[in-house]
Amino acid sequence: MANMTEMTGVRLAGDGLILREWVEADLPAMVELFDDPAVAYWTPLVTPFDEQAAKAYLEVAQADNGRIQLAITTDGERPLGEVLLMPKTLSVGYSVGSQFRGQGLAVRAVKLITAYAHEVAGMPRVLLEIEAENEASNAVARGAGYELTDAEPAPVTEKGRDLLLYTWEHLA
Repeated sequence: MANMTEMTGVRLAGDGLILREWVEADLPAMVELFDDPAVAYWTPLVTPFDEQAAKAYLEVAQADNGRIQLAITTDGERPLGEVLLMPKTLSVGYSVGSQFRGQGLAVRAVKLITAYAHEVAGMPRVLLEIEAENEASNAVARGAGYELTDAEPAPVTEKGRDLLLYTWEHLA
């Protein structure tokens, strides 16, 4: 696996997308994208997701914590969502703003970050963890070439809600 310090300054382009690091000017867009009932329900992001939450989230996104958090854009500027790569857990996460859903952004972003994970980060296996009821995310997983594993679902309590996360994998 590539050294995590080598993974700063990540910018990926392909399939009509430019994935780039978050910057301070993105704070209003983060609030617009992540202060959403569906995002609050399906992700671990705090709710309400206000300017203070956006500032805290940006600090984490810019920290040298081994994670890669990239804004999903079509023009290199306006964020439409986010895709994350977490090499420590071999996993990917994503979220697309409600006004931008249905355009294949998540599938394309997950494909790009997965290719990066395999080819640059040297990860032979990349995982998604998704609730069975999250049909949109299950469709993203299938569309990005992931396959549901036989692993038992992992029980998790998040925001006071008990859920089962099923594991999807993509092999290099």
